[in-house]
Amino acid sequence: MQTSSIEYAGAILFALAVLHTFCAKRFDHLSHTSKKHAGLWHLMGEVEVVFGFWALVLVLFIAAIAGMASAVDYLEQQNFTEPLFVFVILVIAGTRPILYIAKRLVDRLVQVMRVLPLSEPVAYYLVSLSLLPLLGSFITEPAAMTLAALMLRERYYKNAISQRLKYATLGVLLVNVSIGGVLTPYAAPPVLMVAGKWGWDIGFMSSVFGWKAVIAVLLNAVGAAWIFRAELSTLKIPDARADEPAMPATMVIVHLLFLAGTVVFSHNPVIFIGLFLFFLGFTEAYRRHQDSLMLREGLLVAFFLAGLVVLGGQQKWWLQPLLAGMDSTVLFFGAIFLTAITDNAALTYLGSLVEGISDAAKYALVAGAVTGGGLTVIANAPNPAGFSILKETFDEQAISPLGLFLAAILPTTVAALCFLLF
Repeated sequence: MQTSSIEYAGAILFALAVLHTFCAKRFDHLSHTSKKHAGLWHLMGEVEVVFGFWALVLVLFIAAIAGMASAVDYLEQQNFTEPLFVFVILVIAGTRPILYIAKRLVDRLVQVMRVLPLSEPVAYYLVSLSLLPLLGSFITEPAAMTLAALMLRERYYKNAISQRLKYATLGVLLVNVSIGGVLTPYAAPPVLMVAGKWGWDIGFMSSVFGWKAVIAVLLNAVGAAWIFRAELSTLKIPDARADEPAMPATMVIVHLLFLAGTVVFSHNPVIFIGLFLFFLGFTEAYRRHQDSLMLREGLLVAFFLAGLVVLGGQQKWWLQPLLAGMDSTVLFFGAIFLTAITDNAALTYLGSLVEGISDAAKYALVAGAVTGGGLTVIANAPNPAGFSILKETFDEQAISPLGLFLAAILPTTVAALCFLLF
């Protein structure tokens, strides 16, 4: 088919959006130093706004070229289930009862690990970067990202740690969450896009991908803890239970049921949005057991992902032929690279449309897509949630995309070697 002007425009706007993410910190800096248009610079410096902004430009372009009806029709053809799901799961997973039970689980495991010659800050750091990302295979990656980022923020990022440790931790977190969700076929967005079509069940995922991901996650977490052991050992980790009121067991159970219901019906927005409305009513009725809900953070993340969906819908014309022309080894490394500049779920979805793709190519595509999921904010759907939660603890309340990319190279390399060699 002949490529249309709208498809060309979509590719150009997508490239501009990717470039914009790398310039976001500069725009945010201008918002603090410029006396004019500080509000505009602040808006342009919000990473979560980037893809939504350029998606709006694309929709206006379609309306100008083909008419408003065509623009509306294009939007209605897109699937916004994932942005809605990430919004709901982020808000539920970030509530006090869910964090309460997650902290108890981590605390228990840390106590078990104290038989090893590890200080408490090192042990807690190690568990936060390994157990929680792997838990994403069961509670979904967005929920795991939310829990891990909130717990790391509370115990480390607010503890005046160095910028070097902040970026290294973020790089490992994003990579480990991306690969930590492959033990099951429903938790990682890039796996979810192809599992049904290719017949990948939980047995296949755990035996082909899962154990390799576990090794990579542990190596990355242990490596980061060892490299920064001196700085971590000097930290005074606040006791999570010191000023925390007791949480009734029934409150935790109800929240876990809401979380489980959202996960089970993650493909049915009519159901999980309905559950979420019930959840909002429940939290309002028991406000004494709640902190402020993360509605703003969730909406910003959903806006980012929705913009990515709108822009990504115009990339099929060049991505699909590119994927089809690669052998399995080239496809693996190509997927890692392409994931850094586009959403890995969109990448695997386009790969699933290639007819006659071999089993080796299927493995290479998905393994490469999850391996590269921590290199940029746009590489994996849960990444904007981690950005939103942690960015205020960085200098000028902004995370440098280049800093993240450099920090994620080493854990990405470890993951790549595990998927290639084992």
